[in-house]
Amino acid sequence: MEIRFTQSPAETQAMQTQALRDNFLVSNLFTDNKINLTYSHYDRVIIGGVKPVSETVALPNPAELRAEYFLERREIGIINVGGDGTIVADGVSYAISKMDCLYLGKGTQAVSFKSNAASNPALFYILSAPAHHIYPAAVCTKQDAQPVALGAVETSNKRTVYKYIHLEGIKSCQLVMGLTVLEEGSVWNSVPPHTHTRRMEVYFYFDLAAEHRIFHFMGEPKTTKHIVIANHEATISAPWSMHFGCGTSNYGFIWGMAGENLVYTDMDPAPINTLA
Repeated sequence: MEIRFTQSPAETQAMQTQALRDNFLVSNLFTDNKINLTYSHYDRVIIGGVKPVSETVALPNPAELRAEYFLERREIGIINVGGDGTIVADGVSYAISKMDCLYLGKGTQAVSFKSNAASNPALFYILSAPAHHIYPAAVCTKQDAQPVALGAVETSNKRTVYKYIHLEGIKSCQLVMGLTVLEEGSVWNSVPPHTHTRRMEVYFYFDLAAEHRIFHFMGEPKTTKHIVIANHEATISAPWSMHFGCGTSNYGFIWGMAGENLVYTDMDPAPINTLA
């Protein structure tokens, strides 16, 4: 498990391209028959990817956690962005298709991942945060996520938001998690830009063709930076950092937050005409 420490606004302002990528970009999430994890000291969130192809992959217990098992003091949200798969948690099997979400609460001891077909493997994206209370395991399918249509063709950001783990959805201690799908011809996400100092956030991009890229903007509103991101890469957004992005094609992205509260709409706008 890779460890990422926090960076202050002043440190980040001085960073060039490679330093920004080293500190905030999470790559190589999906490796055949492995699980890859990155531990961020922003709200102690763990970002991960699991690609079971010909084998069942178990959730490990990294030494850094100093725990009896991964979820001894944690909760986890899992969204599949690949083929149909199955997650087994403490002997209970959950069928998870593309864009379905599974939440597992604190105290879940044994978790494993497998694909239904090696020719079309599941791609399980995971986000985990510390937890203080046990909430029950729950599945929310894409169809049950109460999609909300936002944006417009005129502003190139017509999109559908699917909320899974939130106050009116799957209950959690501090995770908030869902995804957004942009329609063909739309490329801008999260406009207007915003910050929320109560929570950190991670964006994970998917369904972007290999030849295309996302230009993800970050940093303080008056000293913006950007990172160029490929398909199946994620970026860590510090609580003090605004965040929005633009692709060279349409795409989907999973947003996930952890921190002070669970209110999805709790944000401080950074209007476009105030950015520098």
